[in-house]
Amino acid sequence: MKAQLRIRPTAGPSEYPALAAIWRSSVDATHDFLADADRDAIEARLQSDYFPAVTLSVAEIDGRPVGFAGVHDTSLEMLFVDATHRGGGIGTALLAHAIDTQGVTTVDVNEQNVLAAGFYARQGFVVVGRSETDEAGRPYPLLHLRLSDPASRD
Repeated sequence: MKAQLRIRPTAGPSEYPALAAIWRSSVDATHDFLADADRDAIEARLQSDYFPAVTLSVAEIDGRPVGFAGVHDTSLEMLFVDATHRGGGIGTALLAHAIDTQGVTTVDVNEQNVLAAGFYARQGFVVVGRSETDEAGRPYPLLHLRLSDPASRD
């Protein structure tokens, strides 16, 4: 029997450690451009600052979290999938959920994260701007993306 993917609201702060572990797994697999000190600084603020600032949706398989998305207003602020589950449609399902149920129309993506930029392009997002640094002023350029047409998604 194939495992069922389910997307649900977060259980709250009690679930934050599991989500932080997913974040770390994902970032270690996809953000090779990120300096260790910067990764550690971001990780240190996930549970205290970043998770509480967004509406979190959790993707789970067989009751175990395998990915999550965080939305603020109409912006997708975070989408991470455990490295062992990458490529299985979890990110696509989380993004579709964020668009369909939370009205997401924008996302910023690290320019150096070519795979993520390609993922969002395939989902109908187009580049509408660029910043030389991330929101904390670190030297990681961001591409600002907007959903061109919700009907254009795969």
